[in-house]
Amino acid sequence: MSFTEKEFLQAKHRLEEAQARNREKERKVRTRRLIQEGAVLEKAIPQVRQMSLEQLEGYLCGLIK
Repeated sequence: MSFTEKEFLQAKHRLEEAQARNREKERKVRTRRLIQEGAVLEKAIPQVRQMSLEQLEGYLCGLIK
């Protein structure tokens, strides 16, 4: 393997690692947002805590219509 090939592979690997870090960061941001939105929903409508996901979806869709 030549020096330039090795450099290319190293650069490619660094890029892949950076992309993986970005994906993980985006997932963490999304997870945090979803948790916060769920907390706001529970605070605004306390009875949603006892609902299944299907019931919650039906309830929310009913509010929109």
